[in-house]
Amino acid sequence: MRFQLFIFDFDGTLADSGPWMIEALNKAAVRFGLRQLSRDQIEALRGKDNRTIMREVGVSWWRLPQIATYVRRLADDAPPPPLFDGVPAMLRTLHGAGAKLAIVSSNSEITVRRAIGPEDAALISCFGCNASMFGKASKFRQALKQTGVAPPRAITIGDETRDIEASRKAKIACGAVGWGYATPALLRTHNPDYLFDAPADIAALI
Repeated sequence: MRFQLFIFDFDGTLADSGPWMIEALNKAAVRFGLRQLSRDQIEALRGKDNRTIMREVGVSWWRLPQIATYVRRLADDAPPPPLFDGVPAMLRTLHGAGAKLAIVSSNSEITVRRAIGPEDAALISCFGCNASMFGKASKFRQALKQTGVAPPRAITIGDETRDIEASRKAKIACGAVGWGYATPALLRTHNPDYLFDAPADIAALI
């Protein structure tokens, strides 16, 4: 088995939180005086990288921690988002084959655990939650250290260009999923090592 550790993003990768996130971001826009976006405008932004999105929405770097904290609080108080079809089976297949699993997310551990449920949460060796927008690389390194897996034997899997950038920074192989926030066309321009069309394709790596 090439990879001993699979490090997953949560929102848009394991969980279908897109509809809820649109509502939460518009609530944040009202609270912080940002431009509210229609669903069509949000759909158009799926083809742009994270830094471009920040510029077009008008989010300043110094406001990011405040906005992220507010959105996490909304998530903690809301029903957990549903997992994408095939995700539980994929996690169990990887774990059953002897792979270690980690979740690195900007969301809170409370929300992640509620969404995946106690049975599947027990399969996760490491939770690296509350990551900043562009701070996942350090969380990836912590997951490597906590699990004792060397970088060449690990892979990260996410749905945004910032996930790919963080993987490169941490010198870890990266996979991108085509069912999350960023469009497959945008993800391809960032040259992930793998681009998955379904959760079963991830399980096939073993």
